[in-house]
Amino acid sequence: MFYIAILLIIVALLVAVLRLYGRKNVAENTGTTGPSCGSCSDTPSKCGCRCMLDAAVKEVEYYDDEELDTFIGRPSDMYDDEEAEQFRYVLYTMRQEEVPGWCRSIALRGINLPDQIKDEVTALLT
Repeated sequence: MFYIAILLIIVALLVAVLRLYGRKNVAENTGTTGPSCGSCSDTPSKCGCRCMLDAAVKEVEYYDDEELDTFIGRPSDMYDDEEAEQFRYVLYTMRQEEVPGWCRSIALRGINLPDQIKDEVTALLT
């Protein structure tokens, strides 16, 4: 566990350095900073990767779902229907544009979505 924490810190620092270097180059070449996740004009896959990298160096954002932290590390196929309903409740009480951020938050916190709601999350993301 200690080695994983050290590895995550090293990766976060590397991402931060690369991000600062990239912004400096973009500003020098175009006179502006790169697009943010909210106004991405890049290809969708590159934008999603950029947003995930940005999220990795920021603090985890909660969506009034602190109770889901009890599921950290649980495999996605090990939830019963009542536990999956807790995720479903959070999912359907947020605005649709918050769903990608919530998914990043869940992933960064080490929580696997229950298999029972993955199709619903995917439908809301598209």
